[in-house]
Amino acid sequence: MTQNTPQSSSIVIIGSGLAGFTLVREIRKLDKAISITLITREPGYFYSKPMLSTALASKKESAQLISTTAEGMATQLAINILSETEVSAIDTTAQSLQTSKGAISYAKLVLTLGADQIRIPLEGNAADEVLTVNDLEDYAKFRNAIASKKKVAILGAGLIGCEFANDLVLGDYEVDVIDLAPQVLGRLLPEAAAKELQDKLSDAGVRWHFSTTAKAINRNGDAIQISLANGEAISCDVVLSAVGLKPRLDLAKAAGIKTGVGIQVNRELETSEKNIYSLGDCAEVEGLVLPYVMPIMQAARALAPTLLGQVTALSYPAMPVMIKTPALPTVVSPPAKDSEGQWKTTGIDGGIEARFESPDGKLLGFALLGTATAQRAALSKELPPLLQ
Repeated sequence: MTQNTPQSSSIVIIGSGLAGFTLVREIRKLDKAISITLITREPGYFYSKPMLSTALASKKESAQLISTTAEGMATQLAINILSETEVSAIDTTAQSLQTSKGAISYAKLVLTLGADQIRIPLEGNAADEVLTVNDLEDYAKFRNAIASKKKVAILGAGLIGCEFANDLVLGDYEVDVIDLAPQVLGRLLPEAAAKELQDKLSDAGVRWHFSTTAKAINRNGDAIQISLANGEAISCDVVLSAVGLKPRLDLAKAAGIKTGVGIQVNRELETSEKNIYSLGDCAEVEGLVLPYVMPIMQAARALAPTLLGQVTALSYPAMPVMIKTPALPTVVSPPAKDSEGQWKTTGIDGGIEARFESPDGKLLGFALLGTATAQRAALSKELPPLLQ
């Protein structure tokens, strides 16, 4: 049931994204009765966040993406949900939280705080009009902003930027994408594969502006003018920023929990403070911060038994990432950071297969585009685990 009055709970989870709700489901598979409270500053409904970047072409409004209400989730999972509730402090000694609805104590606390969109510094009188999409409410604002408009500019040609670009051109919008890198998906794809994806998205109507960045955003009547570092200018109606994510760390830092890029956890997903755990976009496991669906599922499966007393270490198999670009479907399993080797790219009928191989010929990563995505399962079996 949803609650307005906080109470003591055996397990308290902060955050109602995929990580929080997946963890609850995994706990409930093992224990139907243990007391669980989920605290969220959002309304507490469940929706598929990956669908935000494909909803326009699917002709779905933001409200249609909600699969279950907060009340439905509370009943279905037999948990208390404190919705639209801010957590302002964690007292690690007393094992209690200060929230906008009062104090709540915990036996085990899990931080699934998510991440915020990175905002690059911008000059100009319309810099504060730049939108980001990080949750359903953001997406509703974005859809409202582009209604009856025609031109959208996207800052960032990474995974989210490419997905939104493809979705928008399918919705008959004119789309310009700006990125400091010389290609799309600069951290994920080798050059030849990136070029193929760029060309297919160009054919669909996307215009690219590489090796430059937005300096100033100014409103000029009904239009927005973007001044680029290379001296060019772009006119549009709406600007969407998709330059990357930064884990939410403030609450953990204020409580004295160790952080790096993310909230640092061990292989059992426990933080530096006893009985406090973390997973999802905000967590850093042995230097890895993986804001994707598959790592979240793996982490939730490991953490659920740990919270119930059966300590389980997390391991990550190879987990390819699907990029939702219908113009050229793409699956990537990037090699681990600092891997020695090189990309070998082969064009096949209707696609590209790129393999990252070690000097002795072992497969360490891959990028599959178009028809080559059929090789995903077979190649995944050849890859070493990300975390053994």
